[in-house]
Amino acid sequence: MYLSWDTYYRYANKTLFILTFLLTAHLAMADEVPARVVVERFQTGILAVMKEAEQLSVKERYDRLTPYIDEAFHVPLMIRVATGSFWKQASKSQKQRLTAAFKHMSISTLATFFDSYSGQTFETVGEKPGQQMTFLVQTRIVDVDKSYVDIAYVMKKINNRWFVVDVIVDRGISELKVRKSEYRRLLKTSGVEGLILALNDKANQLISE
Repeated sequence: MYLSWDTYYRYANKTLFILTFLLTAHLAMADEVPARVVVERFQTGILAVMKEAEQLSVKERYDRLTPYIDEAFHVPLMIRVATGSFWKQASKSQKQRLTAAFKHMSISTLATFFDSYSGQTFETVGEKPGQQMTFLVQTRIVDVDKSYVDIAYVMKKINNRWFVVDVIVDRGISELKVRKSEYRRLLKTSGVEGLILALNDKANQLISE
């Protein structure tokens, strides 16, 4: 069958477009970091800080932990869920400052909690779909005597990346639900500005200890 130059050119361009699309899609899939890996990288960072914890101040542990939180957690979504309708009513400036205060408090809490190391290890024990388009990465922190605490990370894919959006400890209630209950009591009495102030004050107190 004879093809004119114009027809051949159109077919060639279409084929090139399809090949380019498939190659781009393949590369994007290859670059995607699995939810499990996001969690394991975070836990590796936690473990590194724990091993040096006794030689570090709370502020130094805070600084070491910050990039791991930035990489693994979607802080804006977490505080949005925790504050519910109050988030919707907040101004842009308040949302930015509230997100920063929540992050400040979260990292300060971790910096004071992981203050020593005595041979603990992290293990990934399972993965499964969660509710509302989430994914669970099930892990545990194991002591040298083989006792352990279960830690499940609730993951959500946002802009083709997996992020932690909640943590469930010891098969109990989620950390985000605990924060939601605490924050909403304060929000009802003191509003968004009151919560921002309270989070920053508590975080600064923890860091100064």
